[in-house]
Amino acid sequence: MPFVRICGGRVIDPSQNFDQIADLWIKDDRVFYLGERPDLRAEQTIDATHKIVCPGLIDMHVHLREPGREEDETIATGTAAALAGGVTSVACMPNTEPPIDSQAAAEFVYLQAERAGNANVFPVGTITKDRAGKELAEIGGLVDGGAVAFTDDGSPVVNSEIMRRAMEYCRMFDKAVLSHSEDLELTRGAVMNEGFESMRLGLRGYPAVAEEIMIFREIALAELTKARLHILHVSTAGGVELIRRGKARGVQVTGEACPHHFTLTDECLRTFDSNYKMSPPLRTKDDVQAILAALRDGTLDCITTDHAPHAPEKKMRELDQAPNGIIGLETLLPICVRALIEPGVLTWPQLIEKLTINPARVLGIDRGTLKPNAIADVTILDPDVCWTIDPNQFRSKSRNCPYGGWEVRGRAEVVLVAGQIRYQRNGK
Repeated sequence: MPFVRICGGRVIDPSQNFDQIADLWIKDDRVFYLGERPDLRAEQTIDATHKIVCPGLIDMHVHLREPGREEDETIATGTAAALAGGVTSVACMPNTEPPIDSQAAAEFVYLQAERAGNANVFPVGTITKDRAGKELAEIGGLVDGGAVAFTDDGSPVVNSEIMRRAMEYCRMFDKAVLSHSEDLELTRGAVMNEGFESMRLGLRGYPAVAEEIMIFREIALAELTKARLHILHVSTAGGVELIRRGKARGVQVTGEACPHHFTLTDECLRTFDSNYKMSPPLRTKDDVQAILAALRDGTLDCITTDHAPHAPEKKMRELDQAPNGIIGLETLLPICVRALIEPGVLTWPQLIEKLTINPARVLGIDRGTLKPNAIADVTILDPDVCWTIDPNQFRSKSRNCPYGGWEVRGRAEVVLVAGQIRYQRNGK
C-alpha cells in the first residue's frame, strides 16, 4: 500500500481539538492515520519540521469571474492563486455573466475546475433568476447541479417576501442563505464609508446603518423560517452586535470577516487609491476593533477574502468610476498572521478553525478536517518565513491588492488536494 507521510510538523486540526507534533499518513486520496506508525512504510515523505500542518484552508467567498469576465480572472487562474495562498477549496460567488442561476451553470463550474486541476471549487447558486431580485431561481435544480449555498452576492435581495421564500426553500435542502446585507436606497453613488473621512474628502458616503438594517431583516427572517443564515463580509460594529444577539436568541446565524475589514480603515482613502475602494467599504478604527473582538469571541465564525479581481485598466479609473473590490487569496495567511496571530487576537488553532472546519460546516461540505478517511486536503505552512508582498508575482490575473510592499510573515509551503501535491512554494 503506497503511503505519503508528512512528518515532524505541528499538526493542528480544530475539528478534533488536535494540536501537537505528529505524523500525518495519507493513503491514496484519504487521510489514513494521525500519529506514529512504525509498522507502515512511506513511499513519499514530506518533512514538515518547524511547519504547521493543517486541513486545507477553505475560502467560502471568492469571485472567479468565469464565465463572462475572463479578463479579470478565470477558474484556472483563481484556483492557482488559491493554492499559492494555501487554500484547497473555494466557494465561488454566482455574480458571473451569465450568473450561476441554473443547474447547467453550476455544472459548468465543476467541469472547468476539474479541467484546471488546482483547488476544489464549490459553486454558490443565485437566490433569484439573473440576480434580478424578482423571481426565485430554480433552487432544487441548482442543488442537483452541485450548488452548496445561495446568495445574490454583489446585490441584496431587496424584496423581503422573496428572501423569506428563499430561506424556506433552502431550509428544505439544508443549504445556507448567504446575505449581502445592503440597503441600496442608502448607498446609491457611495464611494466610501460615511463619516468624518468622507466629509473631509468630499466623497459620497455608505452609512454603517445601510448594512445593519439588512442584517437585522435577515436575522428576523431566519428566526421566522428557522433557516440557516450566513452574513457575508461583516464590516460594522453594529452588524457584529446584531449577529451576537441573534446567536444568543438561538437563531441559526453565522458571520464572516474579511482581512481588509480588520486591518484597514477609511483613512486609507485619503490616497484616492482605488485599491481601497470596496463594498462594504473600509470602516473606522472602532469598527475594526469590533470585528477583531467578534473574531476572538466567536461571534464571527469564518474568515474569507471576498477575492474580487478586476483587470488593471478597470481599477485605474477615477475613484467614483472604479469597481469595488480587491484580490486576497495570496495574502490571506500573512495578513491574518500580522493582524490576528502576532497581536494575540487569536491562537493558531482558533485561526485555522475559522479557515477550515467552520466554513465547511456553513457550506455543508466534507472538507476542513484530518479525521481518518477524510479527503486528504492538507496545507503545510511556514509560520515564520518573512517576505514582501509583491502583487506582480501573484498567480491571479489581477493586481488590485492594497498590501503591496508590506513586510509579512507566514506562507504556504506545500499544498495537497485529495492526496496529490498541487503546490510547492520552492517548486522542488
